[in-house]
Amino acid sequence: MPPTPQEVDERFDVHAYVRAIKTHQKPAKKEYKLKKLNIFFVTAFHMLALYGLFTKLTVAKWQTYAWTIFMINLSGLGVSAGIHRYWSHRSYKAKLPLKIFLTTCYMLAGQLKIIHWVRDHRVHHKYSETEADPHDTRRGLFFAHLGWFMCEKSPQVSEKGRQLDLSDVLNDPVAAFHDKHFELLRLIFCYILPSDIPVYFWAEDAWVAFLANCVRYVWVLNITWSINSFAHRMGPKPYDRELMPSENQYVSLVALGEGWHNYHHVFPYDYRSSEMNHFLNPTKKFIELMAKIGLAYDLRTPSDELVRKRVLRTGDGSHETWGTVDGVPVLADCSERGY
Repeated sequence: MPPTPQEVDERFDVHAYVRAIKTHQKPAKKEYKLKKLNIFFVTAFHMLALYGLFTKLTVAKWQTYAWTIFMINLSGLGVSAGIHRYWSHRSYKAKLPLKIFLTTCYMLAGQLKIIHWVRDHRVHHKYSETEADPHDTRRGLFFAHLGWFMCEKSPQVSEKGRQLDLSDVLNDPVAAFHDKHFELLRLIFCYILPSDIPVYFWAEDAWVAFLANCVRYVWVLNITWSINSFAHRMGPKPYDRELMPSENQYVSLVALGEGWHNYHHVFPYDYRSSEMNHFLNPTKKFIELMAKIGLAYDLRTPSDELVRKRVLRTGDGSHETWGTVDGVPVLADCSERGY
């Protein structure tokens, strides 16, 4: 049995960042100020990753394949269980060893400082699909996926980011240590160690090991970005039909359970990011395992009744338990029901 979660019935709390505006207006036309260094950086790594896939795929040793897959999952866990569900949404509490582990996994992903990732993500939730959304999906799939990284933030995004209370991150010593030594830690954990370990332990060719790490790095980046692009454009909306985020099982498959996005934007404080007991949510299983061994606690969820009321009030009728098709209730398999 999973650990007893801490039910949350509030409509809003300081770490929920439930969307403030629901109307979908067309985005205003604007000129984008490009970040040339970011464009060069992301283009170079994508080209290296593609080169490695097409020229070195059959050359790498089997240990390198296993290592790359292992590192993809560790990096993804740092994003899903770490920077997203823990740091950004505080959907559960973590003891020091778990915080250090999740921070280390997040360093493998090589993304932003913790404070910057959390700030941008909380702004994204509170002002989703508005001018203040850092990766506003209304501006197109490419912008939501990658384009936002290639240009300067809009004044609205910066303004709303400055208004957020980020004291929980600023006062955390683990986050403070990470952000203080961010560049050095990213260099070591994201670029050097993942490339050097195959060379040292099983005599992999250094160039092959480097390219394998480029593939791993670019894969994790794109999977993270796909949550803001594909999971905001494709799939049903059983919890709130007015929101653009949707339930995307394909994104969940590759993103360790982060694709149940319509639910997540309605109940962002839920550690599960989905009420359903899907196997496509390994991050949920990981957090529950950490709770069983005493490293995570106060796992937060909304009550089933609160979810049911929201589905009936604002859902699009596709919910497996409480949805309807042409006025006929949809029956769900009991193994898929939330607990």
